[in-house]
Amino acid sequence: MGFFARLKALIKSNLNDMISKAEDPEKMLTQILEDMRDQFAEAKKQVALAIADEKRLSKQFDTTSAKAAAWEHKAMAAIKAGDDELAKKALLRKVETQQLADQYHEQYEGQHHAVETLKVALKELSRKIEEAKRKKNLLIAKKKRAEAQKSIQKTMEGLSDSSALSAYARMEDKIEQMAAEAEASVELTSALNEADQLDQSFRKLEQEQTADAMLSELKQKMGKAPAALPPSEKEKGKEEAFDLDAELEKMKETLKEPV
Repeated sequence: MGFFARLKALIKSNLNDMISKAEDPEKMLTQILEDMRDQFAEAKKQVALAIADEKRLSKQFDTTSAKAAAWEHKAMAAIKAGDDELAKKALLRKVETQQLADQYHEQYEGQHHAVETLKVALKELSRKIEEAKRKKNLLIAKKKRAEAQKSIQKTMEGLSDSSALSAYARMEDKIEQMAAEAEASVELTSALNEADQLDQSFRKLEQEQTADAMLSELKQKMGKAPAALPPSEKEKGKEEAFDLDAELEKMKETLKEPV
């Protein structure tokens, strides 16, 4: 199993474990992203090591190829010197060195292919992390919207409860009763004030009449009473006084009648 395959399996395992234990989705999404970033950082280190191995193999291939070429030049120098045996030995070393160079080249080609594959996988992992970051914000917004809808639904269920509606209706009736009592109290107070004013007016009138009678009686005692009226005038005065009293009583009765 390759490095990224193991990394994918590890991330999937960790995600499944966290999701199964999740209590706060927003916190868990944040934690998942943090874990993905940590795994990405580890993957970058592995890719960097692979690139370093690729460069090392390339350098070893170049160095070994140069050595093989140098043995070939030595064989040519031995031939020019007329030493064929030395030339053969140089050519054998050239073959051995070239075979080693070919092996380095083969390893380099394999490592280069692996590095390119790792780079592509690393870019894909980076893309997925960025996509996860964008989706995180969408998921959090979706979560908050779902919570708001749930809260509204719960409130609506509470309002639709018959006991709640009955309590509201009772409170409404109580408030209406309080308002009616307050209005009646104001009207009663106003009526009582008017009655008190009327009683005060009549008491004042009675006091004035009493004072007039006492003044007249005192004047009679002092001999300063007015001259007596003739019988006809006296009877006429009584008749007028009688008519005035009747009119006054009639007005009192009228005032006592409810409006």
